Amino acid sequence: MNQPIEMTKHFKHIVALMLALLFAFPVSASADQEKGDEKKDVNVKEIIFEHLGDGYGWEVPFSHVYRIPLPVIVKAEDGKWFCFSSASLTEVEVVEDMKTGEKEKHLLPVVKKVERNGRDYEFIIAKVSKHKDKVVQIFPLSPQEESRVVAMADSIAVESGSSEGAAVVPGYVYHDGKYYREYRTFDISITKNVLALFICVIIVTAMVMSVVRYYSRKGLKAPRKGMGFMEMLVDFIYTGVIKSTLGAEKGRRFAPFLLTCFFFILVMNLVGLIVIFPGGANLTGNIAVTLVLALLTFIVTNVLGKKHYWKEIFWPDVPIWLKCPLPIMQVIEIFGIFTKPAALCVRLFANMMGGHMIVITLVLLIFIFAAFGAAAAGASVVISIVFTVFMLLLDVLVSFIQAYVFTMLSTMFIAMSQEDGHAHGESAAAELSADVEA
Repeated sequence: MNQPIEMTKHFKHIVALMLALLFAFPVSASADQEKGDEKKDVNVKEIIFEHLGDGYGWEVPFSHVYRIPLPVIVKAEDGKWFCFSSASLTEVEVVEDMKTGEKEKHLLPVVKKVERNGRDYEFIIAKVSKHKDKVVQIFPLSPQEESRVVAMADSIAVESGSSEGAAVVPGYVYHDGKYYREYRTFDISITKNVLALFICVIIVTAMVMSVVRYYSRKGLKAPRKGMGFMEMLVDFIYTGVIKSTLGAEKGRRFAPFLLTCFFFILVMNLVGLIVIFPGGANLTGNIAVTLVLALLTFIVTNVLGKKHYWKEIFWPDVPIWLKCPLPIMQVIEIFGIFTKPAALCVRLFANMMGGHMIVITLVLLIFIFAAFGAAAAGASVVISIVFTVFMLLLDVLVSFIQAYVFTMLSTMFIAMSQEDGHAHGESAAAELSADVEA
């Protein structure tokens, strides 16, 4: 009897909190309107890709201006290597509104100058360039070349019909009212995504080694709590997916790779849902990361594939007119070799990227509906918060599902490459003879 009463009390508290948000937001919105503060349009596309993209610094929790500096490692045009902090490539500009006295902070790129052997090197994070948001080396232009580039920029702006900002001229970068010749450096910097990969590797290693240390100390005693959950996941993937698909002998051979894929993807998915450091990096929403994971499955599948696997690709068991003189089936089978890892890559990337985009869009609805008045803004606060929490909880489930699906499909692809034609034929013949005898 006490549980329904407690649930009713909690429900009342939740409703009271939502109503408080509903009425508090219109008051603040109307106060801003009385001050005459003109709201700027929300650039949804820019905000989404800023959150989901990579960067040379890690955002400070609950701040979109300040960054935790990371090492920038680049190779200049003449082959020399440079290493410096990403903090030297940006600065925070404070802009004060003369009417309201409010101050806004903006993160702006600045030129990083390095002197070596009597020569000056200049680097910048390109904004108006073909290499947007990448570190490039810049070179000043002569007056003649600058006039030519400005004319090209004007022509490009006229053709595109855009009158906002400077035009992107191939081979040049625009900064602080001037164009510079750019050189795309060979970049091996420790960016946000790279550091997040290292963090995920450390987490997965710590999880696995903790289980190893437990069994080395406790023997076969069943673990509990977090260790028990880890053992349950290992047994679920190994017994339910790997062993049941590949068999006991081949399962032991490929289990280290497949279990590593599962836990690595799972940790990356869950870390990406955390708002503050060390979370916030959308690794599996980066197609480069999912492409490498799919490429590893591609290598394991095809390099370790048996003769029967390659025989079915280059000379499948189909009518002769389908494979000679026109190699119709061979082309289809070879095409299938590459579509399987491509499906792995795109499926994981699209699902995780889509989940993050939905969450960010739901939060941005608050600022979008603010332009339609205080009532619409207040209602959007409650709706956005409820649906955002729901989507985050759903993304936790999706994180497990996507790690499981990637591991399961990789196991199936490997199993197809490990088929033994003779064993398959013998088992089929045995089944046929048993049916005849029956």
